[in-house]
Amino acid sequence: MPLFVVRHSHQGERCPAQDPYMGAMLLNHLSRPNVRRHGVEILGEAVVQGEHTMFLIAEASDENHLREFLQPFQMAGSVDVFPASTCARVVASGGCGAPLPVSEVTSALDPEEICQHAIDAGLLVHRAHPLNCETPLSELVGGVVVPTARFYVRNNFPIPKLDASDFRLRVGGLVDRPLSLSLRDLQNMRSQTEVVTLECAGNGRTSFDPPVPGERWQFGAVSTAEWTGVPLVEILDRAGVRSGATEVRFRGADGGEVDKRRGKINFERSLSLDQARESDAVLAWAMNGEPLPIQHGFPLRLVVPGWYGVASVKWLTGIDMGDQPFDGYYQTERYVYYWSRDGREVREPVTLQKVRALITEPAPGQEASPGELVVRGVAWSGAAPIARVEVSVDGGDWREARLVGERKRHSWQWWELIARFERKGDVTLRARATDLAGRSQPDHAEWNKLGYGNNGIHEVTARIV
Repeated sequence: MPLFVVRHSHQGERCPAQDPYMGAMLLNHLSRPNVRRHGVEILGEAVVQGEHTMFLIAEASDENHLREFLQPFQMAGSVDVFPASTCARVVASGGCGAPLPVSEVTSALDPEEICQHAIDAGLLVHRAHPLNCETPLSELVGGVVVPTARFYVRNNFPIPKLDASDFRLRVGGLVDRPLSLSLRDLQNMRSQTEVVTLECAGNGRTSFDPPVPGERWQFGAVSTAEWTGVPLVEILDRAGVRSGATEVRFRGADGGEVDKRRGKINFERSLSLDQARESDAVLAWAMNGEPLPIQHGFPLRLVVPGWYGVASVKWLTGIDMGDQPFDGYYQTERYVYYWSRDGREVREPVTLQKVRALITEPAPGQEASPGELVVRGVAWSGAAPIARVEVSVDGGDWREARLVGERKRHSWQWWELIARFERKGDVTLRARATDLAGRSQPDHAEWNKLGYGNNGIHEVTARIV
């Protein structure tokens, strides 16, 4: 319902609270049961001390209906009603007087509602529309997976509003048997569950110098979840891939206009046929044992283990086999490394996650007493499980941390190291990871103009007091 701010003022000599019976009548009028009977919702109320002025935050079907409800206050003084918005609505709209944006491709969720949900879940919002928010680093360690509500969210377009009852996944192109599969069809197939770490390719973008455009990710655009769904290879085999097919294109229901030349497009990415078959990818309908949430791709999403999150297309509605490389916007113009090589620009696609370690404890600026300090974090790599994590204190020698739990192929590795500090003052902690493929973190990632793949060594400064 529409939101309003109400201001009621009266003269001091006419203060209704001076009459205990009038005061009680107004209290009863504002009681939640009575308010609901009038079709109004009071979200907050306050009286300015000594000013004979009261403010209400209320929802009602329209202003006239709200004014009818406020008649007892009109009799005691003045009533001003102001149409209002939540802070989330204003930011999602792009200004106090701007209307909420509308999806250009499909029916979409209310940006205000989903943004407020993310804020209430404790996510760090970078953009309200389309919604982009990261997980606080302190939430990355503690369980096997990140709680679903605190899993980072990355969108390029508004979140589409889909109905599971009429959902269809269409598989076509160079196949022998085109498919049109309902969600129930998919759920009745052979399923598998994978614990997979997903990371946005722009994670850590704020650390590039000079700065680069794009979402201002710090280090929390990474999370781990348990995904359940149909193996991608099962779908490819059922459709029957024709000889000559080399590319698998995945289409999401989300979309919009990215430039005048391309017009309105859906979000699409592709894998080569070999990559698709070898990736252990699943078409997931469940996350952490529950139905897939809408912000993470309900009713169906692709999950490609080891690859940056852009490959894991959400709100998946189409799979097409082709015999030519896909040249879509998010395949060839975004999520591409633009490197400078010998004075010329070279493009390389964003694919596997780079090896990386993050310090989650202590937090930057955290204070600790002299003595033992536990340094903890997570590490992961798209190429292979983590072989070791090393920590350096104040620029000293690298010390190997203890890996916690078994090594996993597709999810992050917890680690910890106990350091001892006697002197007071600032201490600088650095962590680097090496995977079983021999890949190790650089001191600083190579700069690229779109700010992808920043896996430079993570550094945190704490204070011994």
